[in-house]
Amino acid sequence: MKRLLILAFVITTACLPALGQKKANAGEDFNELIKRYYTAWSTLNPDNAAPLYAKDADLVFYDIAPLKYSGGWSEYSDTFKKSMAPGFSSLTLTPSNDVKVTRRGNVALTTLTFHLSAKQKDGTPLEFDGRHTIIWEKRGGQWLIIHEHVSKPL
Repeated sequence: MKRLLILAFVITTACLPALGQKKANAGEDFNELIKRYYTAWSTLNPDNAAPLYAKDADLVFYDIAPLKYSGGWSEYSDTFKKSMAPGFSSLTLTPSNDVKVTRRGNVALTTLTFHLSAKQKDGTPLEFDGRHTIIWEKRGGQWLIIHEHVSKPL
């Protein structure tokens, strides 16, 4: 019995660091996805962000402007290219270091705050802090955005 307890203790002690590492890596994966997301959108070209999004036609995305995209990624990308990007000469989106990841199987929720610094085509600067919630789904081994909500406090 004593040997069995010692064996159980040794196995448990050996496995705990590996379990903790797996959890840490999951958060690091999402931190990397968040960095890729903010880098891509900072180019003002949604084609650079496209690989991060699921392409279902009925997905809904909430952005600061316009209020809602309900026609999936295609509508989101096309509207941004035609209505938003042409109004800016530069855009820098910087995620804060407050990313929180909640994961349940193949679905994950990330929340964070960010800073936007932009220059409009007429030279007017635009600066604000915002909030960002993203719902991810793992499809074919890849995490894809299936919903997001971006907001700016009043």
